[in-house]
Amino acid sequence: MTSPRVLRGRLLDLTADPAVAGRDALRYVEDGILVMDGGRITARGPADEILPTLGDTPIEDHTGKLILPGFLDLHIHFPQSRVIAAFGTQLMDWLERYTFPEESRLADPDIARAMASFFLDELLANGTTTALVYGTVHASATDAFFAESAARNTRMIAGKSMMDRNAPDFLRDTAKASYDEAKGLIGRWHGAGRQMYVVTPRFAITSTDEQLEACAALTHEHEGVFLQTHLSENDREIAFVRELYPWAKNYADVYRHFGLMGPRALFGHSIHLDDSEVAMLAESGSAAVFCPTSNTFLGSGLFDRDRLAKGGVKIGLATDVGGGTSYSMLETAGEAYKVLQLRRQTLRPLDAFHMMTRGNAEVLGLAHLIGTLEIGSEADVVVLDARATPAMAHRMTAAAGDLEQELFVLMIMGDDRSVAATYVAGERVVRPR
Repeated sequence: MTSPRVLRGRLLDLTADPAVAGRDALRYVEDGILVMDGGRITARGPADEILPTLGDTPIEDHTGKLILPGFLDLHIHFPQSRVIAAFGTQLMDWLERYTFPEESRLADPDIARAMASFFLDELLANGTTTALVYGTVHASATDAFFAESAARNTRMIAGKSMMDRNAPDFLRDTAKASYDEAKGLIGRWHGAGRQMYVVTPRFAITSTDEQLEACAALTHEHEGVFLQTHLSENDREIAFVRELYPWAKNYADVYRHFGLMGPRALFGHSIHLDDSEVAMLAESGSAAVFCPTSNTFLGSGLFDRDRLAKGGVKIGLATDVGGGTSYSMLETAGEAYKVLQLRRQTLRPLDAFHMMTRGNAEVLGLAHLIGTLEIGSEADVVVLDARATPAMAHRMTAAAGDLEQELFVLMIMGDDRSVAATYVAGERVVRPR
């Protein structure tokens, strides 16, 4: 039997959406204690109330630092860690020139294991404890990813990419093979410990009708699996979808037609949507996932958060590595702020931290497990230091005592150096050197 793990510091989480509840959504304890045991949060509260109940239990002292729920990343590609900062193209050329050749390497199980290990190390070093992860078409690579995640006891949601056309021969599967392989992966991993499965057609361009039908069948046959794909990221991509599906009203209508929308469906990017597409996402309960660093890096466009929110669409936030340029959800939130500034919209610090934690958990329907510091929640925790670098410490001399300013400093100036500690299911993880 393990003994409880006790953290002392400034406890911060959100109990509601601050866009609706305002500062009442904020739950903050200046000098707090968080107790974790058996992979769960078992107690929390002011230090002067909790300390007398702990006896001689050791305390890990993070005084002055912020203790928050671990971050969630709702769209990221584990095979793409070596194509970050690949120069000079937009989406379709970038896939052909850099991404597809790189993904082909993961047919080798040893390479897949090494890539999965590096990827998870980077996520945890950046305070991300749950992610919605794209694999390659190779079932063995997704097996390798889940095995690495299970060894670390992280709650990950991953799936093998499904592509049976408009991709290189070395990355193409078939509708039947992709269905069979995904079904096998679901049987091995979905619900095994903290692992969960997401059915993953890469996008409508690389799947035939038969494969999209197979994707829908998988989501209907297996309770609790998710679906992820890409939607309306790039003008050339959208034009190609029109050529392939001339009968469809628009890009989103392709996914609607094949039964791929719903409360557990997440559509990465969702930049260039017409009004009927916004309505389709909202009415089906599907989510649009904002990927700011990849949208600017690949020149795809500017996400319209206010329009989607007013339309009733659930919105998530994600890094989209390797089109995205950082594993850090802090840096991602900072870039989201800048994108929305160009839209004449505002991302307040509380809204950003809600998106990274409870908000993204709500998009997944998992806020009862992750995304908060609620008693009974899984003990995935990140400790943040707003004075982690000399420049941040200098800036904080003018922001001391103002929590929202501190959060803004973290999201504009923060990165992995601001992560003082990460805990997975109550156990501290250390980045390999």
